Amino acid sequence: MTGLFPGFLILSAGLFSVGAVGVLVRRNPLVVFMSIELMLNAANLALITFARYTQTMAGQVFALFVIAVAASEVVVGLALITGVYRSGRRLDLDELSEMSE
Repeated sequence: MTGLFPGFLILSAGLFSVGAVGVLVRRNPLVVFMSIELMLNAANLALITFARYTQTMAGQVFALFVIAVAASEVVVGLALITGVYRSGRRLDLDELSEMSE
């Protein structure tokens, strides 16, 4: 049971690192949202791995809450992106840092 424990944590750290680089480097809001989702899924993988290792359900419950938060974040974020796109503005995070017309 403990043989796969470090492998899943290394995979989780790698996925989180790729997501963090995506958030820091990219300027397209859709790519940034996908990178944030990748980071949240990496955290879910770590939570599930620790829950499996400790034989408790706490990690799985926390992962369920993270999935719910991620779903609400996507809904709000995509609504904002759609509103900005319909207003005719460019989808560039540097230009969207100030929400003025």
